[in-house]
Amino acid sequence: MKFLITGGAGFIGSAVVRQLMDENVHDVMILDALTYAGNLESIPGYEAHPKVNFAHVDLRDAEAVRATVVGFGPDIVMHLAAESHVDRSIEGPKAFLDTNITGTFNLLQAAREWWAILPAARKMSFRFHHVSTDEVYGDLDSDEALFTEVTPYAPSSPYSASKAASDHLVRAWGRTYGLPVIVTNCSNNYGPYHFPEKLIPHMILNALAGKPLPVYGDGSQVRDWLFVEDHARALLRVASAGQVGSTYNIGGHNELKNLDVVLSICELLEELSPRKPVDVARYADLITYVNDRPGHDRRYAIDASKIEQELGWKPEETFESGLRKTVLWYLENESWWQNVLSGDYKLQRLGDS
Repeated sequence: MKFLITGGAGFIGSAVVRQLMDENVHDVMILDALTYAGNLESIPGYEAHPKVNFAHVDLRDAEAVRATVVGFGPDIVMHLAAESHVDRSIEGPKAFLDTNITGTFNLLQAAREWWAILPAARKMSFRFHHVSTDEVYGDLDSDEALFTEVTPYAPSSPYSASKAASDHLVRAWGRTYGLPVIVTNCSNNYGPYHFPEKLIPHMILNALAGKPLPVYGDGSQVRDWLFVEDHARALLRVASAGQVGSTYNIGGHNELKNLDVVLSICELLEELSPRKPVDVARYADLITYVNDRPGHDRRYAIDASKIEQELGWKPEETFESGLRKTVLWYLENESWWQNVLSGDYKLQRLGDS
């Protein structure tokens, strides 16, 4: 089959692309604008791979999106491209509306045009798979409650509101135009190649540099953590076997307070990188508490029973095993994150088409 992966140079998208490259069965087109979070160094070897191509395209450019979709002719459009950082959305919401809403509209229109001219057999197997977040649901009041696929939307930030809008667009194109759509909503991802502004890599790299580890409020916010490679496996499973028109929640079954995540990182670094920066006795001593984020959701938790029962997917990593792999990866791949921190990765835009 032919997979078009938007945001394929981003954190989750690159994990999907790497798995497809390892399988070496399907043709892959990476569509990415290479904004600050897009990094082709997260897809080692893509240039030489016989089944992978790259299109340097911004979703906000409707004609370029159309030309890429129709020119490549996908069987699966997996839409991961998005502005996704809550703090950035609070500081500058317009970029989130432009990319997450208008960009999704442009992609839907291009996919609809391509799907309409497909022969019957390919038309039946075509899928538009939209990858979203559990943040569209808002937060949970009860410690026992879980997000299900029918939880009402109640987004709290400009980011989650823009993702909620894009989810609604996708479902509307499915119902109004018959486009074969599937939506997935995932919990917090973590793992290798994660952009350093996100919680876990930010804490790892700050600790290694002897910098403060800033924790919002009292650190009691609860998130469900999903190892990115598990998520990529789930996405490929949904794309190949998911029911058209369905929504699937994807979670890691790892609910933890933010403070406990930071403490776990510190404990692992004590073991794996005991040689600390000057004047640091223990990594945990670097923890500092800062003013809470405006509108900060208290708790997210995913009920992933539907994807487990219908498609047979379960996460392979516990939080403990996944976090250990993540910390080790950052310790062993300093050149990747140093290029990100310095900005040098932005200069390495190879393979543009």
